[in-house]
Amino acid sequence: MTPNNSLLTDDFGRKHNYLRISLIEKCNLRCTYCMPADGIPLSPKADIMSADEIFEIAKTFVDYGVDKIRLTGGEPLLRKDFPAIIKQLSSLETEISITTNGILIDRHLAVLKECKVFKINLSLDTLVATKFNAITLRNQFSIVMDNLALLLEHNFKVKINVVLIKGFNEDEIIDFIALTKEMPISIRFIEFMPFAGNEWDSSKMVTQQEILSQVEAHYTPENVDKLIDEANFTAREYKIKGHKGSFGIISSISNPFCDGCNRIRLTANGKIKNCLFSNSETDLLTPFRNNQPIEDAISAAIKSKKKVRAGMTTTAEINDPTLNQDNRSMISIGG
Repeated sequence: MTPNNSLLTDDFGRKHNYLRISLIEKCNLRCTYCMPADGIPLSPKADIMSADEIFEIAKTFVDYGVDKIRLTGGEPLLRKDFPAIIKQLSSLETEISITTNGILIDRHLAVLKECKVFKINLSLDTLVATKFNAITLRNQFSIVMDNLALLLEHNFKVKINVVLIKGFNEDEIIDFIALTKEMPISIRFIEFMPFAGNEWDSSKMVTQQEILSQVEAHYTPENVDKLIDEANFTAREYKIKGHKGSFGIISSISNPFCDGCNRIRLTANGKIKNCLFSNSETDLLTPFRNNQPIEDAISAAIKSKKKVRAGMTTTAEINDPTLNQDNRSMISIGG
């Protein structure tokens, strides 16, 4: 069928062709910026989308113009039916990728290859084992590093997501970029963002300018190439001359990229979030289970999207905890 792109076009002319689907609210790590220290109340199992529901709802989005799907969590590979989910979704005419912490991915290489899913975003916030244990509350660093090597050995296209937090890992920016000298990977430095329970404040952020200042002091500006950013980019891309890989900066706070946003998020319990910062959600799973069409709900969610960061346009609004904490925790949204 010919996609009706207007269904996924908001009032600012942004066409949403990229759907991020959270498969699960659970994770096998406890990263402090993602999950509150006391954990989160999980949705009842009956409220989580089944494999068939994920496929059918995703198919509706694809029918209306989505051509990229990313599977997230929680940790998506914790779903026991992950192979069934990826096989079903691979029958759609769309690019599929996943975001994972890498601990379980070695068990799924065969099905990922079978389904031609080769784009992997690997979450890794430190290259120091003791710091990894401190931020994740788990002793799994060596497993993640071994699985990173395994992914590259099997020719997966890997991006490493690094959430930068001042006082924790901003001293590792150059160490991460050094990996790109011999590894064909993309390092993505992500500004620490506010979500419920993660004790965010702007003093913990490492901004785009602070990152580039470190890079240019170490490599000198003439050795840092600015790459052409992808359409609808989230990361502004750079490369050190002579390196096999590259690095990018995702600056949602200090230098947002909302004008070109093409992303929608579907939570594990079947709700649309039209912006990562938004506290509003639109339930798709209930009408779907009641055999009702979901197109009108999708359209309403897209049309209600704000121009910038769910309406937080000023520094004062971003710093206001009554606004920036009025949201789900990151683990229950899905990256």
